[in-house]
Formats: sequence, C-alpha cells, structure tokens
Amino acid sequence: MRLHRLDITAFGPFGGSQSVAFDELSAAGLFLLHGPTGAGKTSVLDAVCYALYGSVPGARQSGQGMTLRSDHAAVGTRTEVRLELTVAGRRLEITRQPPWERPKLRGRGTTVDKAQTWLREYDATAGTWKDLSRSHQEIGEEITQLLGMSREQFCQVVLLPQGDFARFLRADAEARGKLLGRLFDTRRFAEVEKRLAERRRTTEARVREGDAALLADAHRMQQAAGDAMVLPELAPGEPGLAEAVLSAAAVARSTAGELLAVADCRLTAAEAAQAAAERALADTRERDRLQRRYAEARERAGRLAERADAHRAAQERMERARKAEAVAPALGLRDAADAEHRRAVEAEARARALLPESLADAGAAGLAAAARRTAEELGSLESARRAEGRLAELAAERAGLDRQERADEDVAHEAETWLTDWETRRAGLQARVDAAQEAATRAEQLAVQRDPARRRLDAARERDRLAVEADAAERQALAAAQDAVEARAHWLGLKEQRLNGIAAELAAHLTDGEPCAVCGATEHPAPARRIIGHVGRDAEEQALAAHHEAEEWRADAERRLGSLREALAAATAEAGNTPAGQLAEEAEELERGYARARALASGLHAAQEELRRAEREREQRIAARQEAAVRAASRVAHRERLQREHASLEEELVQARGTADSVAARAAQLERRAALLTEAADAARVAEDTAQRLKDADARLADAAFRAGFDTPREAADALLDDTAHRDLQRRLDAWQAEEAAVRAVLAETDTAAAARQPPADVDRAEREAADAGRRLRDASSARDAAARRCAELGRLSAHATTAARRLAPLREEYDRVARLASLAAGTSADNDRRMRLESYVLAARLEQVAAAATARLRRMSSGRYTLVHSDDRTGRGRSGLGLHVVDAWTGRERDTATLSGGETFFVSLALALGLADVVTDEAGGVRLDTLFIDEGFGSLDDQTLDEVLDVLDSLREQDRSVGIVSHVADLRRRIHAQLEVVKGRSGSVLRQRGLG
Repeated sequence: MRLHRLDITAFGPFGGSQSVAFDELSAAGLFLLHGPTGAGKTSVLDAVCYALYGSVPGARQSGQGMTLRSDHAAVGTRTEVRLELTVAGRRLEITRQPPWERPKLRGRGTTVDKAQTWLREYDATAGTWKDLSRSHQEIGEEITQLLGMSREQFCQVVLLPQGDFARFLRADAEARGKLLGRLFDTRRFAEVEKRLAERRRTTEARVREGDAALLADAHRMQQAAGDAMVLPELAPGEPGLAEAVLSAAAVARSTAGELLAVADCRLTAAEAAQAAAERALADTRERDRLQRRYAEARERAGRLAERADAHRAAQERMERARKAEAVAPALGLRDAADAEHRRAVEAEARARALLPESLADAGAAGLAAAARRTAEELGSLESARRAEGRLAELAAERAGLDRQERADEDVAHEAETWLTDWETRRAGLQARVDAAQEAATRAEQLAVQRDPARRRLDAARERDRLAVEADAAERQALAAAQDAVEARAHWLGLKEQRLNGIAAELAAHLTDGEPCAVCGATEHPAPARRIIGHVGRDAEEQALAAHHEAEEWRADAERRLGSLREALAAATAEAGNTPAGQLAEEAEELERGYARARALASGLHAAQEELRRAEREREQRIAARQEAAVRAASRVAHRERLQREHASLEEELVQARGTADSVAARAAQLERRAALLTEAADAARVAEDTAQRLKDADARLADAAFRAGFDTPREAADALLDDTAHRDLQRRLDAWQAEEAAVRAVLAETDTAAAARQPPADVDRAEREAADAGRRLRDASSARDAAARRCAELGRLSAHATTAARRLAPLREEYDRVARLASLAAGTSADNDRRMRLESYVLAARLEQVAAAATARLRRMSSGRYTLVHSDDRTGRGRSGLGLHVVDAWTGRERDTATLSGGETFFVSLALALGLADVVTDEAGGVRLDTLFIDEGFGSLDDQTLDEVLDVLDSLREQDRSVGIVSHVADLRRRIHAQLEVVKGRSGSVLRQRGLG
C-alpha cells in the first residue's frame, strides 16, 4: 500500500482545504510530521484512517462522524476527505463526507445531510478516473479486502496512534494470533481445526447415538430376561460397551433356554392332570343329574295322588257341561226374546209419557186415529203460510221504497251543491292547462341549449385532466431520458473496463501447448490475471440490455407525451379557457331550469284530462238529478198499492193463527203433536208383538231341558260353561294325564333307578378339583409361552445388537482416529506437550520469521546489544507458540519484552513493526506495506540510539518504502529534511511541506 495524495476540507482542526503530496514526501524515504501540541498532527493520520475505513482510531470516533467537522469551518463548507493511494497494483481514489448539519435552504433551522462516499479507479490506458461505487458497505468491503486488515489492525501495523505504539509487542498470544492470522491468511489452518473439531463432534455424536441404541437394546433385553441379565455399568461412548452388552446378552439367552425346557415339562404334566379332572367332573355331574331326576319324579307322583279327588270332580263337571250344550240354543233364543220385550215396554212407556192425559190409556188403534186427525188440520194451514210470507215481502218492499227515497234525496242535494261551484272549478282547471302549455314551450327552448353546454363542460374537464397527465408524462419523459443517458454511460463504462481487462479474460482460456488466439504462441509464460472488479461478458450484456430497455422506455414516454399534448390541444379548442367550475355552474343552472320546465310541462296532459273529467261529471250530475225526480213521482203510486194488499192479508191471518203468535207457530204445534201420536202408536204395537215371542221361547226352552235330563231350565243354564272356563277345565284334565304318563316313564328308567341307589354325588368338590387343575394348566401354559417369547425376543434383540455392534465398530475406529487428530490440532492432546494449536504452530513459524527480520534492524538500533527471538514456551496454564523474548548480549540472558524500558520498548517495537512489514511483503498473497507512520516515542531515545534508529529507517528507501515520523521533538527537525509542518492559528490549522526537491 502506498499513499499518493490527501485532501482535507473542514476536518478536525483544519477549517479550510489542505493537501498533502505523499509522493513528494515519500521520495525522501523518511519525512517528519511535526507541529505544536494540539495543532493537528494526529488529525492528518486520522484523515487517512477515515478515508480508508470511514472512522478514526480509538476514542476519537464518536457521534457517527458529526464530531469530525472542524469548528473553524465556514457555515456553507462541507467536511470532506479525499485520499489517493495504490494498493494491490490498483490506483484508487476514496472520497468521504461525514454527516453534515447545515442551514435549511428554505425557512429557518438546520437539516442533516447523510454521509457520502465515492470510490474511483484510475485507468492508465485511458488516462481517466472511473467510478466504481457509491455504497458505504461495498466500498468498505472492497478496501478491507484489498488491505487485508481491519481498522484496528491497520492502526497497529501501519498507523500506530499515540499511546498504542507498543501494543503489538506487549499483546498476549491470542491478540498476536488474531493479527498475524489476518496478515498471513492462516484462516485455512483454523478452518482445519474447526473442521476436525466438528468432525470429532459429529462422529462422537454418532458413536454416542449408536451406543445409546445398543444400550436401549440391552435395556429391552433386560426387560425381556427379567433378573437373568445384568447390564454393564458403562455410559454411551465409553470403550468396551458393545462387548459387555453382547456378553450379557449371551448369558441371558442361555438362561432363558434352560427356563423354557423346564416350562415344557411342567406344561405336559398339567395337561394330563387337567384331562383326568375333567373326566371325573363329567361323571359326577351325570350321576347328580340322574339322582335329582329320580327324586323329582317321586315328588311329582306324590302330588298327583294328593289331587286325585279334584281330578274326578273335574271329569264329572266336564260331563254335565257337555249335556248342557244341547240346551244352549233354546236358552239363547229365550234370553234374546226377553231382552227385546223389555226394550219395547220401556219405549212404549216413554212415548205415552209425552201424550196428553186424555190419550194416556188409549190403545194402538186409538193413537193412530188421533195422529191422522192432527195431520189433516196441519194441511189446512198451508194457504195461511203463503199469506204470512207475502206480508213479510210487502214490508221489505216498503223498506226498499224508503231507502230509494233517501238515496234520491242525497243524489239531488249533492248534485245541486256540486253544480253551484262549477264555474270556479272550471276556471282553475283551465288556468292549469294554460300554465303547462307555456312550460312545455320553455322546456323545448332550454333543451336546445343543454347539449352544447354539456359538451363544452366535458371538454373542459378533459382539458384539465389531460393537462395534469401531460405534466406527469413530461416529468416521466425527462426521467426516462436521464435514465437512458445513465444506462448508456454505465454500459460504455463496463465495456471500457472489459476491454481493459480483456487480456485476462482471453488468458483464462489458454492451455499449455495450445496456440494463443491473439499471438499464436504455444507457450504462455506470464498470462494476464484477472483483477478484483473484473467485468465479464455477462455483465456487459446485462448493461447493454438495460441500456436498450431504458431507450425503449424513453421512446414510449415521449410518444405518450406527444399523444397527450395533441389531445390537450383538441380539448382546449372546444372548451376554450373558461374554468371548468364556471362551466359546471352554468350547465347546472341550465339543467335546473330545464328540469323545472319539464316538471310543469309534464302536468299538461293530466290537467287537460282532469278538465274533461270535470265536464263529464257535470253532465252526469245534471242527469242524475233529473232521474231522481222521476223516480220520486213513481214511488207514490207504488206505496198506495202496497198498503191495500197489506190490509187484506192481515185480516186472513188473524183467523188462521188462532191463539198462536203466528201461522208458523200454529203449524209447529200441530207437527209436534202428530209426531208424538205416531211414535206412541208404533211403540204400543211393538210391545204387543215382543210379548207373544217371549211366551213362545219359554215353551221351547222347557221342552229342551227335559230332554237333556235336567229338571228345570235353570239347572241346564247353571251347568253350561263359557269358552274360557271350558278351555281351562280341559287344559287341567290334559295336564293331569301328561304328568301321570311322564312320572311313570321316569320311574321306569333303568339308569335313573340305578343312580338313585348310589351315594349322593359331590359336584362342588369335583368342580373345585377341575378348576384347580385348569388353573395349574393355564399357569404352566402362560409360563411356557412367556419363556418362549423371552427366548425369541432375546434372540431377536441379540441379533439386532450384534448387527448394531458390527456396524458401530468402523465408526468407533473413525472416531478414535478423528479424536486423536482433533485433540492434536487443538492442542489438548497429551501428545502435544506444548498445547500448541495448528494455527498457532503456523503463526509461530511466521512470528519466528518476523523476529528474525526484526532482529536485523534491532541490532543496529541497539548497537548489537538486543536480539528478538520467538519463544514457544507455555505461559502459566495457557498455550504456547506466540511468545516473544529479547536476548541481552551484555548479560547473555533471555527475558520477556515486558521488562524493557520505555526507550527500549520503542525501538524494539519499531524493529518488530518493520520486520512484520518485511515478512508480510515477502509472503505470497500478503499485502505490501510501502508507507508506515510512527506516532511519538522518539523523545524517549538518547542521541546515539536516535541516530541508529533513524539510520535504520532511512535504509528503507532501498526497498522503495517510506516512513513518516509524527513527533514534536526539535532535534528531529535538524536530522530530517523532508517535513510536513502543521501550523495552528485562530482560524484553524494549515499544512506546509518543507525540504522537498
């Protein structure tokens, strides 16, 4: 890394713009940055650090960059730092502007502008600067990748701030390891450690998982074997677990086989005992059944003997019932005749009770004659009934005449009243017709004006809308044009970058022995390499596509803008410049007038129709009044005729009613009397007939009872049985006979009689013995099944465990091998006696090179007294590998760097930093540190040591390096000619370069 130029504006103590030409200062190899305390020497280094990383070292970074602004700067001047440098063969320019609180352009107060960052790269071929990025994140990542260091590491190695010069020298092994690992890119070794540790954890987890599964099988085998298996007292992952589990499983299988053989013998014996007990139980149950059967038959025979008399009485009762069945028809006929006679007598008594006393004792013939006389009198009242009906009709006609008279009077009065207001009503209706005709004429005139007004309003609204769209389209067209220009510039820039790096792109396809597509050579000793940020074909084609897309969008936007402008001109020509609001108000007023006229005109037809209806109603009312007068004259003659007919009918009805209120009442009395007489005559005749039939039935019943053997009909009736009693008696007789036959059959059985002669059977005892034998058999069978299942389960689980152990063996070997390697690389293995990690081992080798390179300068600075050596001894309980000691040639002893004095610490640290820069530069892929800054510490050196240190620093020019010393020591101004002086004043500090060229 080499610095070329630094431009500072309104940064730190510098109120204006200041520039530092590092190329001129670096030409001297050694230059001095000096000035009074507080002038801003360290601020120059802060500006370099801020340009690279966007922040300043140590505690000076605060407020998100707001405190970097100079208090001496003018209000309108923005803080800016621009650094031009070369790193990794690329010349870059970095510009950073921290956040800026500035006055508002409008109004009062302030506003904050965001931080800005630019990164450009110089194209030597074209002689121009090319923009790379304006993203804070992208620029930060790019610079960090190119430098290979973070801000803190950069401050330790290149830009050592005051007070922290000896940090690396006094840092512990872990801090040195982090810095050296970043500088020498030993992340691959740390990744190896990490991968080994991860692989160890993975294989260990797999081994533990396999052991856990094996132990789970062992637990299942223990559950299956019961007390016959003892588990090994080992945890998953411990050695020997698989062998212990398999040994325990073999013992459990052998024990289970022995138990199975014993269970088979017990099962055979239990089966034989159970069969004998079942046979004995069956014999005992059969003997008990026969004994109980014989005892029950004897008990049934005794019960039959006790009921013998009742059986004979039932037989006799059945015989008398069979004889009485011959008399049953005659008994039925006599009972029916008796019931019919009683009903006839009761009906006759009820009918006679309703007759007058004069007819209560009359016979059937007398009652029939009285009924005929009453019917003849009823027939003579038919003429009086018609006269009474006509009299009611006459009353109804007279009531109708009265109603017609009242209705005609109402019609005449209503017509007279209505005709009185006729002229006023007619004048009002005619006025409505005239007003509606005038409104219709006015509506036709307004309708002609509506359409033009509406079209003009629509055109005005379209004009306003198109004006807004045209403004938006114009802005879009401008934006599209700007995007098209930027897209074209971006495409041309990428194309130029690709052409600049086309050699590397062509070199990527070179193959040894194959001719080059450009020069034709078959040897390619130094093919071009792609640099960071190389642009390929895909990126260029994407940029070209984006450029074409932007051009199409720009053309579409311009075409749309032209169309909108044409439509806007047409709408303006039709609507004019009158505001749309005013046109809307005029159109609305015109619409309201038209609506009012239409509303009035819409009533013309209704008004005309109403006038015609009123005229027709006038004619109808005049006609109704005349018709009412004619009907009144005709009603007078009709009323007189009705009165004469009413008087004649009334005289006839007085004679026909007699004592009744009306002819209908008199007719009802006669009809009721005729009905009662007829009913009584019929009831008397029926009673006489039923009495004769009852007498005949008694004679037939007495004859039938005598022939059946009964003394009287009553005895025959008592001997009869109804169907239910007959069935019940027959069922008892049949049951007796069946029971007697069954008892005789049982008592005649040979085996039953033989069983009865034997001792009583003990079924309960036989069942208990059979149940005990069955329980013993089930227990033996369950024990045998359990033993068989145990053997099968142990065999299955043992086979599964054997397979699992066989699969686990290679995995355990792999785990042992990986664990040894991981422990060795991590420094935790017993074989690694220094507990040195793999990355520490590699870094120790690099630190040993750094110590050797530093010693070459340290001997010159210390006049051959001190030598810097690397130590891999352990410190306390920590790990070894990154220790640094100094060897004092005067005492011949080796001691820790922490025992050095302040001046000794300064030049030892300086020698170590220079040695580190040499090793990093020589390291393949390392970062070349061409510019170093040393901030303070020279005041602690005596004159001789100072001369030796300056000689060492001045010798760096031979390697094309430069060192900037930041100090206020006056003696250095005489010794170093190239100087950058910081001069402070009331308006801020300024920079002056002296002793150049």
